[in-house]
Amino acid sequence: MDFSESYRCSGGGGSKEGGGQSQECAPCYSPNGLYLATAVEYRLIIREVETLRVVQLYACLDRIDRLEWADNSLYVLCGLYARSIIQVWAVDQPDWTCKIDEGPAGIARTLWAPDGLSLVCIASFQIRTTIWSLVDKKCTYLRGSKHANKGLAFSPDGRLLAILERYDYKDHIALYDVHSWKEVLHITCDTSDAVDLRWSPDGTYIAVWDSVLTYRVQVFTLEGTLATTYSAYQDALGVKDVSWNASGELLSVGSFDERARVLNHVTWQPLLECTHPKQITDPQHVVVYFEMEELAPVHGSPLKSPRSREVKSKYMIKDLPVSIPTSQPPLDVPFPKLGVGQQHWSFDSQYLLTVNENQPSTVWIWDMAAMELSSVLSHSSSILEAKWAPNSCTLVMVAGNGRIYMWTPAGASIIHIPLKNFAARSLVWSPNGQNFTLTDSDAFCCAYFVPEEQA
Repeated sequence: MDFSESYRCSGGGGSKEGGGQSQECAPCYSPNGLYLATAVEYRLIIREVETLRVVQLYACLDRIDRLEWADNSLYVLCGLYARSIIQVWAVDQPDWTCKIDEGPAGIARTLWAPDGLSLVCIASFQIRTTIWSLVDKKCTYLRGSKHANKGLAFSPDGRLLAILERYDYKDHIALYDVHSWKEVLHITCDTSDAVDLRWSPDGTYIAVWDSVLTYRVQVFTLEGTLATTYSAYQDALGVKDVSWNASGELLSVGSFDERARVLNHVTWQPLLECTHPKQITDPQHVVVYFEMEELAPVHGSPLKSPRSREVKSKYMIKDLPVSIPTSQPPLDVPFPKLGVGQQHWSFDSQYLLTVNENQPSTVWIWDMAAMELSSVLSHSSSILEAKWAPNSCTLVMVAGNGRIYMWTPAGASIIHIPLKNFAARSLVWSPNGQNFTLTDSDAFCCAYFVPEEQA
């Protein structure tokens, strides 16, 4: 694997939920995979992915809080939330620009519509949702959403916009046609305090789930019919995360009870319960990787020099039974670090990744064809981010240090980043899966896979 040199950027270093900075202006690839957009304070820099050569440089009116490419890869959105302004730049037209000023309403969130020619803007305190058109410069006002950073999603085919709303003491889902921005369907949810919604990848269902105080997941069809209401237990902290597989036939529900339940779309009952025990005893063929650190000589340094050795790490395979490092979080604080908060499907739904938050250094990989645990990877530091490649069963993880952790069905490896004082805290895959960016708190680099004939 090859690495680029590091470049300065803003917006790296984790998520707000994880105690770091927001990733909304972290480096991001254009959907066609040709360009990489980065923000440095108030500057927007567009680079070629292969060479990282700067092709465009734009100066915004203030510090950039959010970056996002349009689906057509022609425009880049820059959210300047401090000024309630959105600036849009065209990659192929350096002299063209667009500025949208929300004024006293403020901006809590902004995103592209699927056509790449309209912007969705949620005002501060969710008082309204505004659709801005780049074609005719008109704006359309919709009702305010319940949340600013969640509860709003476009259908996979881009024809509908689903918005989670709350009024008259009830939760509702409003579906809008993106061509006319007229409401085409209204669904009333039987939830006490819905927190988010998620489309199935085939666009057939919408899943909505309740707050942590109530274990309830509801799934609706596009006709507004209730397909199911699922509840695994009562009178305990409930759902943490919901994730569809690529076909929309399986729905994984991560819970505070340290389990992920994989529901099927026929009976809406669990096909598999992914447990995360403190000691692994079965299945017997599960592969358990443990990161082992050791001192290794530094190339070119005198053997007696105090800096002649550095910490290197590698994976060691352990035999069953194996004990997994587990912490017991205080249960008398809001939102304890407990339960399955991360679930990610591989591109072909062959594998499901889960992370139990009171085992933050351990990643569990489940084989969905065999419906059993396949691999477990335990590390010396908490895993900050783990992402599958968009077109292969390659998993890359980062833990806020100078290493990246990689897993494939053929095995696992640890790769040391050859950049001094660079700690990878987040990562983003390119659309073609041939490279990815690693981001530190104020810098980024690119990692490229080397073709086998050149390796």
